[in-house]
Amino acid sequence: MSHADPDASSSSSASFGRDWFFPSPSPYCVHPSSSAASAAKTPKYPRRFSTNPRSYSSSFSLDSKPPPKPPPHSFRSAPPVSSAPYREARYAGARRRLGGPALRPETSPAGGERKAASSRDGGAGWGAGSDRKPEAPAERVPSRGKGIGDLRGRLRLRLRWRMAFLVAIALTAFSSVVHKNFSLRSQVEDLQGQISQLRITLQACSLLDLADVEGSIDDQNQDGPNKRLKNIALISSLSVLCLPILLLKCIDKVPRSRSSDGILEEVSLSKQLAYRLDVSFSVHPYAKPLALLVATLLLICLGGLALFGVTDDGIADCLWLSWTYVASAGNHADSEGIGPRFVSVSISFGGMLIFAMMLGLVSDAISEKFDSLRKGRSEVVEQNHTLVLGWSDKLGSLLNQLALANESLGGGTIVVMAERDKEEMELDIAKMEFDFKGTSVICRSGSPLILADLKKVSVSKARAIVVLAVDGNADQSDARALRTVLSLTGVKEGLRGHIVVELSDLDNEILVKLVGGDLVETVVAHDVIGRLMIQCARQPGLAQIWEDILGFENCEFYIKRWPQLDGVQFEDVLISFPDAIPCGIKVASCGGKIILNPDDSYVLQEGDEVLVIAEDDDTYAPAALPMVWRGHVPKDFGIDQSSEKILFCGWRRDMEDMIMEKIHIIPLPESWLCHFVIFASRVPNLVLDASLAPESELWMFNEVPEKEREKKLIDGGLDINRLANIKLENREGNAVIRRHLESLPLETFDSILILADESVEDSAIQADSRSLATLLLIRDIQAKRLPYSVAPSRRGNFSQGSWMGEMQQASDKSVIISEILDPRTKNLLSMSKISDYVLSNELVSMALAMVAEDRQINDVLEELFAEEGNEMHIRPADLYLREGEELSFYELLLRARLRREIIIGYRLANAEKAVINPPAKDERQTWSVKDVFVVIAEKE
Repeated sequence: MSHADPDASSSSSASFGRDWFFPSPSPYCVHPSSSAASAAKTPKYPRRFSTNPRSYSSSFSLDSKPPPKPPPHSFRSAPPVSSAPYREARYAGARRRLGGPALRPETSPAGGERKAASSRDGGAGWGAGSDRKPEAPAERVPSRGKGIGDLRGRLRLRLRWRMAFLVAIALTAFSSVVHKNFSLRSQVEDLQGQISQLRITLQACSLLDLADVEGSIDDQNQDGPNKRLKNIALISSLSVLCLPILLLKCIDKVPRSRSSDGILEEVSLSKQLAYRLDVSFSVHPYAKPLALLVATLLLICLGGLALFGVTDDGIADCLWLSWTYVASAGNHADSEGIGPRFVSVSISFGGMLIFAMMLGLVSDAISEKFDSLRKGRSEVVEQNHTLVLGWSDKLGSLLNQLALANESLGGGTIVVMAERDKEEMELDIAKMEFDFKGTSVICRSGSPLILADLKKVSVSKARAIVVLAVDGNADQSDARALRTVLSLTGVKEGLRGHIVVELSDLDNEILVKLVGGDLVETVVAHDVIGRLMIQCARQPGLAQIWEDILGFENCEFYIKRWPQLDGVQFEDVLISFPDAIPCGIKVASCGGKIILNPDDSYVLQEGDEVLVIAEDDDTYAPAALPMVWRGHVPKDFGIDQSSEKILFCGWRRDMEDMIMEKIHIIPLPESWLCHFVIFASRVPNLVLDASLAPESELWMFNEVPEKEREKKLIDGGLDINRLANIKLENREGNAVIRRHLESLPLETFDSILILADESVEDSAIQADSRSLATLLLIRDIQAKRLPYSVAPSRRGNFSQGSWMGEMQQASDKSVIISEILDPRTKNLLSMSKISDYVLSNELVSMALAMVAEDRQINDVLEELFAEEGNEMHIRPADLYLREGEELSFYELLLRARLRREIIIGYRLANAEKAVINPPAKDERQTWSVKDVFVVIAEKE
């Protein structure tokens, strides 16, 4: 026994965790003499249960003394055991949990079993010895790392259960506290009711008024229902607050089917609701303020119910108190008690959120409004205004001319709409530094091709609509103008005013008129400038006359009816206006056709109107007929038919139109053939060729190769074989290179036209710089080739022999007309006085403004620019008077009628500018044969 105890004590720690479920018989209950016999009778098969005595740790031992340590030789004498005791897997976990305190972390389960087996063999080896058969192989056990992982998992699970237990305890405690709070409150109310009853009894004993007692009893009877009502209100408010949270939690789990192109798919209800809200907020402009209002009312109602549940106030007072908490976050400072304070703070917090949302909505609305105003998206509420569609270099001059036209009316309104930012347009207009003289210029961003944008600028109420050509390709610009006219004609409300369209190519004029009909007036910019340049080249000084007549700064054309002139001959009408010069008649019997320079014998009929040149439409009126002596012209006027030599420097895209005008015929549908309609240009076939004498020469000098040049002229419609009076000479070169210009006989040309080259016409400054350089080079070459004369030049006061004086003398020998695009370049040429100029962009803007103010003027301009009919001429004074003769302007008017001409102005010999529509027409003055007169006469 002495040997069995140490073994049993040494193996107790290992066997306790494994064999507690099947304890082995105690060694103290077995006799030593029978141990060997029993061992001999025991069969030699693997042992399923341990025979070691069950031992307990020190915490469970009855004896406080620790067990004795085994002797050292017991480990050496123990035979190795290869088999492990039988273990059933379903009890392994339970054994480890209960035997936890006796386990050693550094000892693996396999090692512990081997030690236990060794102990058992040592303790029971009295009869077994060495003839015991080897046991079966031990069962494979898990590794050490897996056991540690299982241990950690169990520890985490145990920790979670402990946390859940603590949370449950906390929730239970909180619930008990809340329940205790409500129960205490109920007890307090009950005690208060008892106190009230006692007071009532006391008052009854004290012989109080019976009515007061009955009122107190009624109040006491009402305390019960009010209490229940307050509880219901509090529970309802809390339920409504919790309901959205529950819906948000559960809404994602509700699927909903959606069919798209035959494919059935499931979309969550939350996504569909979010999409519907997004669409509602985007489509309906008042959805956001309405949602904010509903949220505010809901917060007030819920807060009032909650206050009604936790305070003694009535429902109306609680709702008002809830509104005060929402409106001002500091009103809850006077609340007393936990319940009222908690509710009031919650309502105030919700009010702060609602105020923040409201502030965001208001800020967004104000920002959006200012943004729309800044970007020009607001609607223009105007009528009888002038609408300008588009943006180009001509806009500045156009606005200036329209402002001058409205000056007599005290100012007007001009609306500009273009596809640009409103701020940029206003900044560019401010940089022009024009005095608009009371006229307001309103800018809007938009496209003239969109009907909504056209309605935004009140297009149906405008008295005139000007469509500007876009810089760039001529065909693309005219195509855009055509689409704009189509958009304008599609306005449902109709148009009150007329449409003035600026075109870049004469070939596209017929299409625009075909689409616009009677509403459209066209001004072909390149055609107008080309004709003006030809007229000004053949008649020096005519450019300044046209600038004075087309602009609104001096005198311009006006048409008005005067009933007192009915039945008067045109000869008497000429001298009936002291402040105007009659030029023609608008004949009512001919459908309103304007006749320039009619016969003297024409008698004005009822409905006829008079075309005059005056300073403004309110500055003239007919007066009594003066007594005027006509006299006789000194000599007959003969047309000089000498040939001319003209040079074109540069290349324009409408060069063929300047040389020969084409007949435009548009093929029509078969349904229209019954009307026999043929669309053709108003002007005859020839332009420059018809105005020159036979054997005249036209030299063209530019960078376009000669073969390509001829191809462009032919493709443009020019028939070279039809040129009767012009001989074409082509020269290739660069007009800004001196050696190229020196190859030309510049001193032999009668007229030189410097055109804005097609390659640089999109940039006004670059084109003007090129024209100015060409002008100076040509004048310098002419001055060096022509003999210098000591006689002073008529054009300037520069010193003799100076470089500028030599060029001015060369300018007297030949006329140079420069096409200028930028008005700032005009000042340079006017100061140098070495060239006449044609301010193309400004002249086109003047023509557009004049036609916009009165569409009838377009017929007058078309006839004056045409090659048949009447045009402006500059005549020498010796055709009408003798040297030193004293005549009044009325007398000169009647003398000019002998030649079927109308004098509209004059330029004295020592003056630099002509006077159009001179004042004091009945006063006599002395004239010189060196003076010149500006007349309207039939073409020669």
